[in-house]
This record gives sequence, structure tokens and C-alpha cells, in this order.
Amino acid sequence: MAIKLNGIEKMNAEQRLKYMLVLLEGQLSSESDELANISNAMALIKALVEDLNWAGVYLMKNEELVLGPFQGLPACNRIKLQNGVCGAAATRRNTMLVPNVEEFEGHIACDSASKSELVVPIIKDDIVYGVLDLDSPSLNRFTDLEKNYMEKFVDKLNEYINWERFL
Repeated sequence: MAIKLNGIEKMNAEQRLKYMLVLLEGQLSSESDELANISNAMALIKALVEDLNWAGVYLMKNEELVLGPFQGLPACNRIKLQNGVCGAAATRRNTMLVPNVEEFEGHIACDSASKSELVVPIIKDDIVYGVLDLDSPSLNRFTDLEKNYMEKFVDKLNEYINWERFL
């Protein structure tokens, strides 16, 4: 599916996020390969969410988070569940919105440019399969607006992705 992003420069943040969900539905419903879908889902986030330096997923494997599809600079390959914002989100089973990563005890600096972070756990049928991780080079970048839409984004992924195949 070819995606055209013409006109996004005229959209406000919420319009972009709504559009991102429409494009995600189109991607997921028109392609059966789950790895391709997750990869393109991360590309959609990176293209439509401003002021990001990293967007990706970490997938649960053997009680740790392992790097999955992403957009951005190379990242940490593995994250123990008790470490960092990603580990905290997976362990607590809650979305973590961190305005300043330097103030988060146990933060892992995969990219020293990252200043704020938003992590949404990927939970389906009460099983934690991983996390969606967004990083920004700006302090206080993420708000409840992004939190709410990224939770919807994960819900939409859960409709189409059989996460068990990545265990």
C-alpha cells in the first residue's frame, strides 16, 4: 500500500494523530505479513509525530524486552524488565509518560539525545508482549494527547498482530 502524506504540514497535532490511525488501519487491513505491518507502523509514527528521535517496539522474549522494528538510530538490543522506562511500563502494565528522562530512576540512555519518553505496554489477552517506545530530544514533549492516541495505536495493532509468533 502506497501512503501519501501530502498536506500533513497543515494539520495540527491531533489531526495528525487521527490521520495516523486511519493510515495504520489501512496498512494493517491490506497486508498479512505481521513483521512488515509492525515495521510500517513505526514508520507511520516517525512520519506523523513531530519532534521524535526514535519510535519502535521492544518484544518480550524470555522475560526481557528485545529490540523489534524501529525508526531512528541504533538502540539497546535488550532491556531487563526491572530497567528503564520500557522495563517499568512492561512490569507495571501501565503507560509511562516521562517529561524528563534524567529524573527517572534507572533510565537507560540508549541515545543521549533523548530527553523525554512515552512508553505504552503491548498487552493482549492479559499477556504483556512488549512495549511501544517513543523518544524525543525535547523535554516535556509528550502530553495526554499523544498518550491517548498511542494507546489507541497499540489497541489497533492488537486487532491485527498475533504477538505470540514473536515470542
